[in-house]
Amino acid sequence: MPPHNPNYNSVPAFHAKLATSRRILAVCGAGLSASSGLATFRGAGGMWRNYEAMDLATPEAFERDPGLVWLFYAYRRHMALQAKPNAGHYALAELARRNPGFWCLSQNVDNLHVRADHPPSQLKLLHGSLFMLKCASPTCDYQTENYDSPLCPALAPAAVNAPASATEIHPLLDPSNPLPPLDPSTLPHCPRCPPNTSLLRPGVVWFGEPLSDPLLTSIDTWIEQPNTPIDIVLVIGTSGVVWPAAGFAEQARMAGRTREEKEKGIGASVVHVNLEAEEEGNLRRLEEGDFAFAGDAGEVLGRLLEPVLGRWEGGKGGRFVRE
Repeated sequence: MPPHNPNYNSVPAFHAKLATSRRILAVCGAGLSASSGLATFRGAGGMWRNYEAMDLATPEAFERDPGLVWLFYAYRRHMALQAKPNAGHYALAELARRNPGFWCLSQNVDNLHVRADHPPSQLKLLHGSLFMLKCASPTCDYQTENYDSPLCPALAPAAVNAPASATEIHPLLDPSNPLPPLDPSTLPHCPRCPPNTSLLRPGVVWFGEPLSDPLLTSIDTWIEQPNTPIDIVLVIGTSGVVWPAAGFAEQARMAGRTREEKEKGIGASVVHVNLEAEEEGNLRRLEEGDFAFAGDAGEVLGRLLEPVLGRWEGGKGGRFVRE
């Protein structure tokens, strides 16, 4: 049990904190999308065929074998298009509509936040989107939004729905089936550059690439509003230790606090929502006033935010209902 807060997993105690909170920040990770059936590709089981998925998410991998990287991302695009936003996405979108003092920072690239109609002004996609394409040339700023699947005929093997049976394997994921060699000439090319010179690439932030300066500036400006501290930081579907997302949570804990509050350690309550949130090692990281709720992020969020939003009635065209 955390030494600072014996009620660390008490829903009523969290609701009491929520009732007095005005400014709320959410930092979301792949665990939220996992509730919609999308693979996280991080940690145990994070393989794609026989490749470490994170090894494919680099500029060097794209330069070495753009066809392989595009098959990986075309598969992720197709799976994301088959998935649907879950109750957690809808809860965050509804919270944004009801509370202008709420912002959501998401590491997810699947556009499920967008499809849940999250207000764009209160949503920052830290790592871009699978459905943005941009020129791979550093001298060209061309980009476009595209939801086609397959994106081009060469990527058709990735545009196959997942098998209905859990015992079957997607044909693209079976490492015993050799991947078709893809000539770069068959992949999407930039229409602005001279013909057949520059490939298009996924509009995501790869490992080794920085987040955009304007994005970081906008987030810092919102977090550091003078004399308007953040009351709650929701860390959803992520361990909260991967930077830069982890840094935003820690920055928000003390942002806008007076010198006296900082000296006394009075800051925002950081609320961890993920499958491992209540494991011993994670609980030791909690500070006074923090919370941890283990479980499916898509389900837990609705329960935590119910006093503000009402009860979620799911299904197509679902809504929040006050009883």
